[in-house]
Amino acid sequence: MTTSRAFVVGGEEADQRLDQFLVAHIEGVSRSRVQLLIEQRGVLVNGEPAKPSRKLRGGERISITGEPGRPLGHAPLKAFPEPIPLDVVYEDNDLAVVNKPAGMMVHAGSGATDSARSRGTLVNALLHRFQALSSAAGELRPGIVHRLDKSTSGLIVVAKNDRAHAALGAMFSGRRIQKTYIALVHGSVARDKATISAAVSRDPVRRTRMTTKPNRHARSAVTHYEVIERLDTRFGRFSLLRVRIETGRTHQIRVHMASIAHPVVGDTLYGGAAQLRDRRALPPAASRAARAKAAPEAFRLGRNFLHAAKLEFDHPLTGKPLKLESPLPDELTAFLKLLETQPTGPNLGDSRGSGTKVPESRDPNPLLE
Repeated sequence: MTTSRAFVVGGEEADQRLDQFLVAHIEGVSRSRVQLLIEQRGVLVNGEPAKPSRKLRGGERISITGEPGRPLGHAPLKAFPEPIPLDVVYEDNDLAVVNKPAGMMVHAGSGATDSARSRGTLVNALLHRFQALSSAAGELRPGIVHRLDKSTSGLIVVAKNDRAHAALGAMFSGRRIQKTYIALVHGSVARDKATISAAVSRDPVRRTRMTTKPNRHARSAVTHYEVIERLDTRFGRFSLLRVRIETGRTHQIRVHMASIAHPVVGDTLYGGAAQLRDRRALPPAASRAARAKAAPEAFRLGRNFLHAAKLEFDHPLTGKPLKLESPLPDELTAFLKLLETQPTGPNLGDSRGSGTKVPESRDPNPLLE
């Protein structure tokens, strides 16, 4: 029987069960159908049969030599090229690093049935720009080794061939790629430096969310943050953070910051305010109705204040050290200026002095070390 499709397990997908991985990567298939296919030896991991409960480590090649079944009339989707502008930060024969804007999905969802939902994604732009990409992640995700949320901007690595894809997947799994983000969160965090180590899993009630509540499906996740600046503004207190993640779980930074009561600004899914209102517009004793009627000045960011600002790793095939940076996008620097902030705490690793200064060009980036 010929192989119908193959996948390479990405580093951020380590610790998943084999059947869970396949349900997430095969469109329109149930877990029971996947388990049946595995039991019938229609799935091979690195060329060998495996059990549905096998825990993946990252870097494995999974081959499907059977058909798990698909609902009638449910045709598989395939990504196609679109002439969408791309900000390419680095490129060679094996990989590329691009700067994704907020508002762009990395790829269409595995359960998508409407072709319009697969338009305007990063994958569509990548196919137009590079044409040839790795096939290891399937037809909807060519070249995709890791992901960024739709409302998160910044750097993402793309594999041009399957060899680079497998090597990058192993590097992510082995935590050999350093990822640094810039985040603005609500409130003043308790410590100047701290580590959040809390396992993450899908919220069993609200399926669009992740949670740090104990769950047998939870996967380990580690986030380090450091205060760049504490901001006391007329719209409230905030902390501008430099964040490094060891793991790459879904919504990791967002759910971790929310778990310590400091959600990312703009992240309404995890408790961030939909709007920031001038807290000095009315006295504290004013009623909610009075505040609403007065309509004090308000800002709406319209995205998460979370930006993947730096990637550091050795090239997976040549060993060349790569250090790539991206400044805050214009809408985030403008948002900081609108807050009219004054710092009230230490500027760790930062020498901007009084007031909030924001990066004006890619090099140098004053928010990064």
